Amino acid sequence: MTLTIGELAPDFTLVNQFGENVSLSSFKGKKNVVVLFYPFAFSGICTGELCALRDDLSAFQNDGAELLAISCDPMYSLKAFGEAESYKFPLLADFWPHGAVSKSYGVFLEDKGFATRGTFVIDKEGILRWQVLNGPGEARNVADYKAALAVL
Repeated sequence: MTLTIGELAPDFTLVNQFGENVSLSSFKGKKNVVVLFYPFAFSGICTGELCALRDDLSAFQNDGAELLAISCDPMYSLKAFGEAESYKFPLLADFWPHGAVSKSYGVFLEDKGFATRGTFVIDKEGILRWQVLNGPGEARNVADYKAALAVL
């Protein structure tokens, strides 16, 4: 499935690293949302990307924006990952049904069993306004989606 800019982003509810349900629709009318898919907790490029977000978190998590990072890892792995790296943003588990949300965003790699690097900027009305897809070994440029979020 390929998403189209200007269309409603697929809603989802996933469990975070603390076992709490987080829904994209809970931010409707309140905050713009950066939905960031990454392959694996504790892997080199993923850790680097999420640490870059952690170190500039005020740009992505504030009164007008929320950051939701999603992988197909189980909740317990995400909890350990978040604690190890001091992440103060939701790490969501797309673990079961395995990769269902990743599939709805068109980033699940069936032959590998994980999500590739996809970033989606969704406005307060739930409309997809920007997206970028990178391969598993290709780091994203945080400045690109920071700029996309800034224009909303």
